[in-house]
Amino acid sequence: MAGHSEWANKKFRKERQDRKKSGIFSKLVKEITLQARNGDPNPENNSGLAQALERAKAANVPKDSIERAIKRGAGELEGAAYEEVTYEGYAAAGVAVLVRAVTDNRNRAAAGIRHAFSKFGGNMASAGSVAWLFERRGIVVVDDLPGDIDRDELEMALIEAGADDLQTSGGTLEAFCSVAALSQLTAAVRARGLTPARAEVTMVPKSTIHVGDDAAGKVLRLVEALDDNEDVQEVFANFDVDDEVLERLESAG
Repeated sequence: MAGHSEWANKKFRKERQDRKKSGIFSKLVKEITLQARNGDPNPENNSGLAQALERAKAANVPKDSIERAIKRGAGELEGAAYEEVTYEGYAAAGVAVLVRAVTDNRNRAAAGIRHAFSKFGGNMASAGSVAWLFERRGIVVVDDLPGDIDRDELEMALIEAGADDLQTSGGTLEAFCSVAALSQLTAAVRARGLTPARAEVTMVPKSTIHVGDDAAGKVLRLVEALDDNEDVQEVFANFDVDDEVLERLESAG
């Protein structure tokens, strides 16, 4: 996904996910538990946990749920033992798909993900066959930019803080950076009085595949099915679709 179409696709997914808050909460709580278990339960010493907390706060996950997840990860409370697993595959038109799962049952996760690929015209791939098409990047997203903000000044401040790619559409700003510069860039956003909707390490495609109506429908349905899977945390795909095609697909349900 790239440029304006990337924002549109993300918006499509965000609006859909916003209607399923309970599912989002569950996934974010699992992520916090995993990150707290894998490192220091203090987010100041654990960047992975800090990013998970940023996402949880942006989604308005209740504070007590966050605190319990950290305690479970730290071993202070009993709970499921989660592990992180990555799956790779191809959707329609050769679109590369990278799936990051956090699960307490590898067999269940693998079966569900394989079923989604098969149902929507895709196929699973061997480890490493897709991952090389993406690179780890830091991203900070700000939604609902104030109308009176000086965007040129804001962008210059973010570039000075390490942003090397800025994308805007409407009231949304996406700033990309190296993984090492993420904390500095996040701090720069907050220093301007803005609250990030996302501030995390993500996987960005090195190149994209443009897809039309038929392939776009299959790709989006696959992404939706994967997003709906309780074990899936994130789905990355290297497709680009025109906004008008996306709008037709949304209208068609």
